Amino acid sequence: MLHIREVGPRDGLQAEAPIAVADRARLIDALSATGLREIEVVSFVSPKAVPSMASPHEVLSLMTPVEGVAYWALVPNVRGAELAMQSPVPLAGLTFTASASAVYNEKNVRMTIEESIATLAAVRAVVGAPVVIDAVISCAFGSPYEGDIRPSRVGRLGEQLLDAGATTLTVADTTGMATPRRIRDLYEDIGPAVGLHLHETRGTALVNAYEAMSLGVRRFDCSIGGLGGSPFADGAGGNLATEDLVHLCDDLGVETGVSLDALLSASSLVASLIGHPVPSKVASAGPRWKLA
Repeated sequence: MLHIREVGPRDGLQAEAPIAVADRARLIDALSATGLREIEVVSFVSPKAVPSMASPHEVLSLMTPVEGVAYWALVPNVRGAELAMQSPVPLAGLTFTASASAVYNEKNVRMTIEESIATLAAVRAVVGAPVVIDAVISCAFGSPYEGDIRPSRVGRLGEQLLDAGATTLTVADTTGMATPRRIRDLYEDIGPAVGLHLHETRGTALVNAYEAMSLGVRRFDCSIGGLGGSPFADGAGGNLATEDLVHLCDDLGVETGVSLDALLSASSLVASLIGHPVPSKVASAGPRWKLA
């Protein structure tokens, strides 16, 4: 079975103009009704840095938690972790980002890689041992500032993050530099237990996901509608669309537990909230079997 962590309410919306807090909660509720079992709902970042992610506690207060759905939040530092621990909704886990690209790490979180590792250790000290922390390694397949990133470099950073307190790891193709060959090269080094967060910058996200599945990877981050992208990375595109991956998995007979029809309803909702069409190909063209 494929495990999808929906990141649309966080990663998807962070690149959009701010929408109302109540509408962000509506989107989360719509996604909670699709069969998704993990949703990254907010981030505890500075509203000056990312205005679209302001007021996370208000969003959490307005959403309706669904039993069996694990809700996640991004924390960039100790202060974010402290705020997350005050969440009005129980959080199943926290995501923490460190980059394999030194330049991008400075742009994204204003820290060196070494400082990010130390910050993760401090976050772990604040939240305690039972809290799940997924460390997301951005620019794992290359950086727009430094070019290709060696798999061994990503693997070493992953080991350091686990030593610092991460529970699990996810590698992210932040600016769409991955190809199936590079997916294979990295996963031969790090193993299939590491999750994968794909972006669609160069139109390779779905074929990269297919390659990763063939290698045994079963954890994927996706964003409803294919929204998203880093505001701190030149040329970053949106995420792999949740409905596009589920559409493929349905045809392949790969179980996800997610209703494509419900996803398309949520995709239509988010398009209305942001005021423009979403990039998802399936949202635009419709499922293939409806054309038969």
